[in-house]
Order: sequence, then C-alpha cells, then structure tokens
Amino acid sequence: MRGSSIALIVAASLTAAAPAAGQATVPYDHVHLAVTDPEKAESWYTANLNGNVGENPGRVAFEPWTNRAPLPVQFIFLKAEDAKPSEGSVIDSVGFLVQGLEAKVKALQAVGATLRQPVEFAPGLGKHAVVVDPWGAKIELVESRDRPGFHHVTLRVSNPEESISWYLRSFGGERTKLGGRLDAVKYGGTYLIVTKGDATAPSRGHAIDHLGFGPRSIDATAVDLKTKGVTFTAEPAPKPNQFGHRTAYVEDPSGVRIELVEHAQCAAGQASRQSR
Repeated sequence: MRGSSIALIVAASLTAAAPAAGQATVPYDHVHLAVTDPEKAESWYTANLNGNVGENPGRVAFEPWTNRAPLPVQFIFLKAEDAKPSEGSVIDSVGFLVQGLEAKVKALQAVGATLRQPVEFAPGLGKHAVVVDPWGAKIELVESRDRPGFHHVTLRVSNPEESISWYLRSFGGERTKLGGRLDAVKYGGTYLIVTKGDATAPSRGHAIDHLGFGPRSIDATAVDLKTKGVTFTAEPAPKPNQFGHRTAYVEDPSGVRIELVEHAQCAAGQASRQSR
C-alpha cells in the first residue's frame, strides 16, 4: 500500500479514546493556504468543495456561518507568489468527504485540479482518491454517505506518537483510531491524522502554510503553553488586528506552524462568547 493511501481511512468506523486528562480542548479554527489569487481560490473551494461564505473576504467556512459557538472551521487564503506544494511538507494534505467520488474527481480535474492518485479501493479503506488544487495543496477525497465537507488534515512526521502526545498536551482533543488503525486527534468535527513521514520540511512557505486554533483567551492559553515548553515564534498581539482578532504563532516539534486566534472584538467572537 502506498504511504499516502494509509492516510485515507476516514470513511470507516471510529474508535475513540478519552481526552487528555485535565486538558480542556482548544477549538480548531482554520487552515491557512498560500495562493497566487486569493479571490479565485475562495471561489474555487466554495463552488467545488461545499464551501460557504466565511467571516471575512478571502475565507471559506465549511458550515453555514451563524456567529454561534462553535465557530465553523474556515480556509483562509492569502496571497503568495512562490509557495511550494504541500506534498513534502509536514502538513501533507487536507481531506474532504464526498458523495459520488468518481464524478467529483472528474469535476475537479475539469476546473484545474491535477490527479495525484486515482480512485482506489482497499478493504477497510473504501474508495478514495487524491488531487492537487491549482495552487499546490494536496486534497484527499474519501467516498462517504455522510454529509460532504471538510474532514481532516494529514500530518507526516518522523515520530507520530510524540506528535500526537504534543497535540493532546497542548490543545486537548480526543485521541481516535480511524478504521481501527489510523492514529488521529479529534477536535470537534476536524481530525488531525498523524502518519509516519521522514525528511518532511517545515510547513511555512508551502501551499498549506499553517493550522489554526481558536482559544477563548489567548493570554491564558499562552501562559499554559509556555509552562509546557511550547515554542512561540510570535507572541500574542497586544491589540486586535483589522478583523478584530488577536493572534500569536507557535510551532510544533515537527515544524508545523500554528496560529492562535482569539476572536476578540469581532462580531463572530462576541456572539460566540454569548452563546457558550
């Protein structure tokens, strides 16, 4: 079986483990993609992968935007002229559940996607395929009877067990086995699938540049992460940015760039806090 195939056991049954003891889960917030044309990328994902209007221009939400907790996961597109493909990076790919896999693959190819792995079937895996979007992000497509939409991110790291432990310790979550064999950490409806991969590059500068978590209090989360030895590459911003967000950046031991986003003074964050 090819290494990329094993990351696709997402339509099979789930066996969940208990969350990390004493660790509150920090909500998963977004995936940041570097593209040459953010407006075109926003339209592409909205039209072809069940996207919805996001919080701001240049963002696609994968649930209807309601300003209530939990906020939907978003893809954020920012302009970059020379981003490298996601394959070869520690953030290997993003994954979507689809209905009618063969038709979806053909439809995506017709709008600029490149076929990376054709539709295959393996016992316990179901049907799956891999394409690359027009800007270099690898997309795993899995046939499912569930509602189509964003499902997971696949990380390729040298020490999967160490990586899983780091995410559970840092952001909580729920350890899960997909199909009884594939290690993942579950955050709401999003899975971080963690697979073995050597000689992968840090994510920054690639088509899937970084992941995002949305702490309710960025200051409290920063204090907690620092006590656990997490490396900050940018400290929490003292004031909200133009979108009403306070942000910070950390990096996991494998080179995954991670943004922390507190929806501080924006309408979504205020409404979300009121609904908790």
